[in-house]
Parts: sequence; C-alpha cells; structure tokens
Amino acid sequence: MVLNYYGEGGFRLQSGDLSLLIDPPNNRLKGDVVLRTSVSSDFVPSRDEIGFPGEYEFKKIEITGWQILSETTEKLVKTVYLVKWDEMNFVFLGKITKVPPIEVMENLDGSRMMVFLPISGGELISAKEAAEVVKQLEPDVVVPSFYQDPKDFLKLLGQEPKFQEKLVFKSKDFENKKNEVVLLKVS
Repeated sequence: MVLNYYGEGGFRLQSGDLSLLIDPPNNRLKGDVVLRTSVSSDFVPSRDEIGFPGEYEFKKIEITGWQILSETTEKLVKTVYLVKWDEMNFVFLGKITKVPPIEVMENLDGSRMMVFLPISGGELISAKEAAEVVKQLEPDVVVPSFYQDPKDFLKLLGQEPKFQEKLVFKSKDFENKKNEVVLLKVS
C-alpha cells in the first residue's frame, strides 16, 4: 500500500489499482472512493463519494462513519471514519476541534491501526489534545495532518521529526509498532 499527503487533511491510500482519497484539497485529485470528513449539510453524495455517517462498502474497502454531533451545525456535518482495508484499520479524524466523544472513540479500535489527525491547534485540535487521542487509541502508526511545525506534538509523544516523501507499507509492517509518528511531505 502507498500513502501520499497532499496538504491540509488530504491523503491518498493506494493498494494495487484501487485508491481511496481523503479530504482532497482540490478537485484535480482523483480516487476510486473519496471520503470527506467535513461537508455542507446540503452535500449530495455519489456512488464513489462519501460525506456522511453510515456504513459503506466499496470493492474490498469497508467504511464506517460516525457523526461528531458536538461539532456539527445546521450548515456543516463532521464525520469520523474507520476504514478496514487489506487487513488494516485506518482512522480518519478530519478537522476535529476537540477530542471526540467517548461513544465515538469506543468504536475506533482494532489491530494494525493507522490514525490520521490534525495537530496544529488554532481552530483545530491542539497538539496536547491530539497526543491525548493517540494515547487513548494506542494505534500502531500516527499520521499528522494540518500542521506547520509538529515539534510540540512529537515532544509529547517522545519522538523526533523524520519526514518522508511517501509511505509504502504492508499489514505486517505494523507489527511491533506503537504510536509511531510518520510525517509526510506534501506531494
């Protein structure tokens, strides 16, 4: 599997000919399935674009989304997703502004887990709260988004910055990892 970062909350996971695009920062990027963690309430989903909570299946990808009620308004719906694909679990927290409620966090577990979360603070979750989420979920791998300088977040997790162009991995690569932070350069 190959993981690329496109800035902000935009990622692409690709396994063979199948790709999953998460919160693309522009319309030029294409994926077989597109997940949007934050959409306007009048968003019209399509067969290959998901923006609301629920259970979905696309080829070999299982997707479950939970609405973050405390961050949803009349005009905006925020959803957290758990994606099960190639014997791995991917958690996309999107543009959260605080630690998700316990009833959502309880659903986000599993082995061979990679968590994607913002770490910038400001209008999004702070580095301290992001570290709290990581400690609660205990994923194998953490992939930060929406960051300019990750040093505060890394310090809280006791890690040094190591940037990569992209991440190429298999399910077995998750063995013996715990809360390992992977920083990706924008593609």
